[in-house]
Amino acid sequence: MRGQSRAIVAGIAGNVMEWYDFSVYGYFAAIIGRNFFPTGDRTTSLIAAFGVFAAGFFMRPLGGILFGYIGDKKGRKLALTISVGMMAVPTFLIGVLPTHQQIGIWASLSLVLLRLLQGLSVGGEFTTSAIFLVEGSAARRRGFLGSFAPLGASAGTLLGSAVGAAVTTLLGQSSIESWGWRVPFLIGILVGVVGLYTRSGLVEDRLAQPKTKSPVREAFQTEWRTILRLIGLNAAFAVSFYMGFVYVTTYIRQVDHIAQSTALDINTVAMLVSLVLIPLIGALSDRIGRKPILLAATGGLFVLAWPLFWMLHHPEIALVLPAQIGFAVLVACFGGTVPTAMVELVPDRVRCTVLSVGYNAGMAFLGGMTPMVAVYTIQRSQYDLSPAFLLMAAAAVSFVTTVGLRETYKLALSAPNAVADAA
Repeated sequence: MRGQSRAIVAGIAGNVMEWYDFSVYGYFAAIIGRNFFPTGDRTTSLIAAFGVFAAGFFMRPLGGILFGYIGDKKGRKLALTISVGMMAVPTFLIGVLPTHQQIGIWASLSLVLLRLLQGLSVGGEFTTSAIFLVEGSAARRRGFLGSFAPLGASAGTLLGSAVGAAVTTLLGQSSIESWGWRVPFLIGILVGVVGLYTRSGLVEDRLAQPKTKSPVREAFQTEWRTILRLIGLNAAFAVSFYMGFVYVTTYIRQVDHIAQSTALDINTVAMLVSLVLIPLIGALSDRIGRKPILLAATGGLFVLAWPLFWMLHHPEIALVLPAQIGFAVLVACFGGTVPTAMVELVPDRVRCTVLSVGYNAGMAFLGGMTPMVAVYTIQRSQYDLSPAFLLMAAAAVSFVTTVGLRETYKLALSAPNAVADAA
């Protein structure tokens, strides 16, 4: 039990590091845009900042291939250790990076490079930690143990939100604009050190040794349909997570003119709700199955996306807070179920590669682009509720994909093709 507890802590620590940085970047995107992409127009600078946010995500499929190969050939532990180190260093460097005013275009290019390195590391983190946790769990506890991977991601987002709220509360706006936004990035190195320490003593317990000499080649030759299923399955998770916990804080500040500190406080409360629900939903999926929860979550997102954004569009906290909590509940349904469902989908010999490529491809082209596309659609349509339609489209894709999957929670984990098209 002690070894399992350490594995859980290690999985959480790595994901905390990854999503702490991504959430902090999202929360201070407007200030980062003005410091590194000054254009004279706030919306254009914000789109540029979120464009760099998306650029980091485009490296995730490449990171998925790299760390998938390492995980399948050299072991999950090595992949996890390298990935958290590759995230911690660029996070710290962003905190000390000179601005555009100081070094001109080199500031913008340096920021892009650091985000690309972070995106590469993220490509191996989430899926490998989920695989590590699920492979080491008992058959009827896979959903519960697998949920700790997104629990770490939510904890990182929560920590980023809490640190951001503390910084904006303690410092004046002028201090935040000039140097205060750097503080959360500098603190991030501490999270990385904790992640490296907890993973240094892990003992790997694989279900089976790798059975292929080239997991990348086999993944694309024999499991390409599975990769496409993973992209479709995660469409709603990707868009709802980065819409609800990264972009929304900017949305309610710019559309509702709610103070930044208040926006971050609201986000922190919503993240706490998600944090509590994720393991409970993971445990529930061990009892009733993965598919009912995923169908309820995707259907609920499709129906509730517009009403929740309508509530977010009002400056009253009494409407904004329940709306963001609503997103938190839906995201928790995905987070508590998707990781284990993905692991159960793929045979062991190419599990790291297939999951890393499929999951990260969806996150790159859907999750990473979500904040930028949301800003753009509002600007083009002049309709403040237009991001809701992005959520509805993603929910429809994931709902159809889920309908075509068989239930997996009672199947042996090592069985190939555990999930297939419904007959």
